[in-house]
Amino acid sequence: MRIRDATPDEMAEVGEIRVAAYVAGGSMSTDSEYASTLRELGADGNDVVLVAVFPDQDGSVGGAAGSGAGQGGRVAGTVMLQAWTGGGEVVTGPDQAEIRALAVRPDAQGRGVGTELLRHVIERAAGMGVSRLMLATLPGMRAARRLYERAGFVRRPERDWSPAPGTILLVYEMRLAPGQPR
Repeated sequence: MRIRDATPDEMAEVGEIRVAAYVAGGSMSTDSEYASTLRELGADGNDVVLVAVFPDQDGSVGGAAGSGAGQGGRVAGTVMLQAWTGGGEVVTGPDQAEIRALAVRPDAQGRGVGTELLRHVIERAAGMGVSRLMLATLPGMRAARRLYERAGFVRRPERDWSPAPGTILLVYEMRLAPGQPR
């Protein structure tokens, strides 16, 4: 498996992987209004979107970023790193960034894809000078919450928030030493 930046040509596939993972995990219905948000996150090119690529049968894992989709490998998962944009519920300052939309194809789950994506996005954030890495997740996303806690994220219940009536997002934080790989 190789982790690399997503190419612009892969963003539609990235969106579909996110939706499929959220639906398969029971976190969202197929007709949810949030599906369009998941499909669009990062498509504007303003944020870091990473993909995990499994090799093709010939062992190739795709070209360098910018080589286009479908070249020697299958995108198995994705994660996005969103820097502070001047306001927000989860990220509240320029020293912070938010992990968003960590998702693994349902048929690739349980193979360490999410762990590797999370490790790489943490390293990318540290390299960008981020000192506080934040994320929000649904209470029912138990596997994701275990993954975050194993990686060293700590719950920040005072930061939990509700983007819509009846929806509560649990906030987690990891403090980083900027520039230092983890």
